[in-house]
Amino acid sequence: MEKEDKFVERILWSIALPGFGQILNGKLLKGILFIALEFMINLNSHFNEIIRLSFIGEIEDSITQTNYQWLMFYPCIYFFAMWDAFKDAGGGKEPYSYLPFVSSAYFVTLGIMYSTNIKLFGIILGTVWFPMICVIPGLIIGFSLKNIIKKKKCN
Repeated sequence: MEKEDKFVERILWSIALPGFGQILNGKLLKGILFIALEFMINLNSHFNEIIRLSFIGEIEDSITQTNYQWLMFYPCIYFFAMWDAFKDAGGGKEPYSYLPFVSSAYFVTLGIMYSTNIKLFGIILGTVWFPMICVIPGLIIGFSLKNIIKKKKCN
């Protein structure tokens, strides 16, 4: 398997469930810890029910089901697990390659905090859709910062 394919595989498995990428990298204890954290946060925040309700259009019900004190932990665990799996697979050798992951975690966390106030075409997006949209500016800013810092270091 080519190096780039290995990185992508680890990230995709980490997106499916934090900890799977670590297990593929042979880091069993770390993988089990991420899976346990994901389950604990998922259960306490009611995340699966929030996702289900959001997908069937019951946004108001999903908002009332949300335990924000727990859900706000999820983006950091989620993006850190992706970064860690990528790094352990041999990625992350390029300077500042962690910035898109960190920036996305910040923006998704902010997305959760403001998810009940943001409307698109008069519709509240809720605790699933708006934070998912927040990944886009997180990645754009993270990659931009990475490139800006690298250029400044080279000069």
